[in-house]
Amino acid sequence: MNKYIHELKKWPNFTWNNTVILPMLTEVRHKQGHLTGRMEMLGFARRDETNLHTLTLDVLKSSEIEGELLNKDQVRSSVARKLGMDIAGLVPTDRNTDGVVEMMLDATQHYTKPLNKKRLCNWHAALFPTGRSGMYNITVGNWRNNQNGPMQVVSGAMGKERVHYEAPSAECLAAEMKLFLHWFNAASTTDVVIKSAVAHFWFVTIHPFDDGNGRIARALADMQLAKADGGHERFYSMSAQIRVERKGYYAILEKTQRGTLDITEWLMWYLQCLNNALNASNEVLKRVSNKTVFWDKHSKIVINERQRLLINKLFDGFDGKLNSSKWAKIAKCSPDTALRDIQDLINKAILEKDNAGGRSTSYNLIG
Repeated sequence: MNKYIHELKKWPNFTWNNTVILPMLTEVRHKQGHLTGRMEMLGFARRDETNLHTLTLDVLKSSEIEGELLNKDQVRSSVARKLGMDIAGLVPTDRNTDGVVEMMLDATQHYTKPLNKKRLCNWHAALFPTGRSGMYNITVGNWRNNQNGPMQVVSGAMGKERVHYEAPSAECLAAEMKLFLHWFNAASTTDVVIKSAVAHFWFVTIHPFDDGNGRIARALADMQLAKADGGHERFYSMSAQIRVERKGYYAILEKTQRGTLDITEWLMWYLQCLNNALNASNEVLKRVSNKTVFWDKHSKIVINERQRLLINKLFDGFDGKLNSSKWAKIAKCSPDTALRDIQDLINKAILEKDNAGGRSTSYNLIG
């Protein structure tokens, strides 16, 4: 009896029920078009800002799904530099952050370029610049081998491990990936959004690398979604939504990898997740619009660079509450200067004290 989908006789001839998925696909396609139309109404600066926000979120959340926490400011700075954006508040970045950003940008900015082994291996090498994953040496920039036994997805404490999935043997990888790459690059009558979902599942099921397969699978999905949107700008984050629905994501992957070649249920989960990501993008657009209105309203008011930096951070989604000590740390100024900056904005009716009070006074933007 076959245990995993790749052991089935007709693998990888996936099938699905078009009647079941068509209503959700139609809704998603409509929302993509509507979102693109809304973004075209924004000025270039605001579109760039939304693109920067989305790409930053994609990199952060795709890594976070795998338990790796990157620094938000470093990711944002790396994305901005590589896109040639001249913005304030950029910080130095490290090799790990730059590598993840380079992979994501190559996928979404060069989505018309063919995918091949060299390109995938370059992505993998960018993800693991030290040749290690945590404490372990891994094969970098090439398909995995059988040196450490079969590739398994395992959870649980030592001695109580549970095997969720076992990937195809390393000996099969050359043939498996040749077939995948041919399909990925070939013209197809399949809707590109569906192709995005299939590519994600197919790649992560082959699991060709020692590590990083999930992040690369999501980059490949985003590559197809960029093709579906017909542009280099990203206005919604699939990875951010998968992070929100991470438990369901792993559950549907495991169920499908242990199931039949009919992947309708996976496609429906993916389309619903994408639909939720498109809905979430409305909040981003609302924030960008509010930011635009704010700066237009206060265009004639003198605001220094420290104040501008912190106001923008409040619009972009500030972690926790803003107080004078956080202001001083972020703006790299003394506590006294921070208090003067804050009081100045209170006098200009831009900031107000939080009514909650407590041990540390915090401040909010006036709506």
